[in-house]
Amino acid sequence: MDYAALTGIVLVAGVALALVAQWRDWRPPLIVAILVGVAVRVLIMYTSAIDTWQPVDFVESFKPAGEAVLRGEDPVLASEGGWHFLPTIPYVYGILLWLGIPWEYAGRLVTVVADIVLIPLVAKLAGGPKASLRALQYALNPIAVLVASVHGQVEPVALVFGVAAFVVARGPGDPDRPGMVTDVVAKVRAGVAAYGVKRSVPRVIGRGGMLHRALLPGDDDRAQLRRGALAGVLMGLALCAKSWPIWLIPGMLLLLPSLRARVAALFTTGLLPIFFLVTLPVFAGTSLNQIPAVIDTIRDIRPIVGEWGWTPWFTGGSWDLRPELASFGTNLIYAAVVLVIVYWRRADPIDMTTAILLVFMVLTPRLGAQYLLWFMPFLVARPAKWAWAAILGCSIWAGYGYLVMTQFDSGGWWLQHTYWSRASIVLLPILALAMPWGRRVATVPGLAASVGRSATTKISSPA
Repeated sequence: MDYAALTGIVLVAGVALALVAQWRDWRPPLIVAILVGVAVRVLIMYTSAIDTWQPVDFVESFKPAGEAVLRGEDPVLASEGGWHFLPTIPYVYGILLWLGIPWEYAGRLVTVVADIVLIPLVAKLAGGPKASLRALQYALNPIAVLVASVHGQVEPVALVFGVAAFVVARGPGDPDRPGMVTDVVAKVRAGVAAYGVKRSVPRVIGRGGMLHRALLPGDDDRAQLRRGALAGVLMGLALCAKSWPIWLIPGMLLLLPSLRARVAALFTTGLLPIFFLVTLPVFAGTSLNQIPAVIDTIRDIRPIVGEWGWTPWFTGGSWDLRPELASFGTNLIYAAVVLVIVYWRRADPIDMTTAILLVFMVLTPRLGAQYLLWFMPFLVARPAKWAWAAILGCSIWAGYGYLVMTQFDSGGWWLQHTYWSRASIVLLPILALAMPWGRRVATVPGLAASVGRSATTKISSPA
């Protein structure tokens, strides 16, 4: 990498500015944060585009997908598995290439624009008086700059739609929101305490019970349905970019104000990926008999481990195809996510989402450095006690991979990789500590009392 020193200086200066802003409690106008983010990302995008080193997947996987669209071919099949997601982003690649923009710029333009839009969205996600401070800190986040401007990975595109879905789902008002228990379960508990389990069940799920009433239109039903549908559309677009935003769906649903809005959100979330799949023959030239092969390619995730966390210690720090490790780690993630949802069920849904994404990073058997961007907007917007330790630790680890290891030839790179990948295990306890342990219960003034008063009345009148 030719411009590693310049990139490193910019990133270190940005981190220093972000820390000083935290220390001095700077709250610049949002436009200042956006302009700083634009300047940093455009500068690094330019130096990365003219660099003699280009990321392998950026050239050999993403570019063929865009070129396939330009030729009227299926981007998933024509890239020979290099692109194994829905074709949404390759459509944009194809348009930019058709306009004559060189790939080194076109491929990064998609991610840089998305990451710039994320800056005000992080401010919206944070809310409150420190919103612009959080926007500035995300504008200077090293992981975001490396992933968007150097690597051209599509994580910012998935995140811009995912975070927007959270902002829409939360709607106006207080940025702090109640979790699952204060919203629903407290009413059920009050009814069980008053009537016992046997008499409470029909009052909850029977005709005229709480569930039935929750599905009936409310006073602000049309606005809530629109809000849920729009949040679902945005989350669906996030899933069209990559598959991992599925971990964001529980938090988005909990932020919506009613069960009907959540049903609408789930419907539109699934609608967008289906739309881009079934329209492949129209927009990508895919024949109908090729669609099963496209689905198989998208579903197929090779069990490559040895990049991060605990698996490099089983592979000697090198990549390896180890299905047993990948399967064990995947099942471990599923179990851990369920436990996190239960443990943080009363937390603000944004905090619960941060915990889900961080536990994924701690337990995952396979990871690329770009995955570390997943939790950054949420952790920056609502930082926990160990948030900056996690941000700095991940930035140092990823920065070494992007800026230092690219100075070596192939043999030197692989030797460095054996140490670098195994060293990532040091970050796992830091990421675990960065989870919002102190915010497991969201307290919204006046809500608990009103829930307690209304629970018995509502659950006891099934008519």
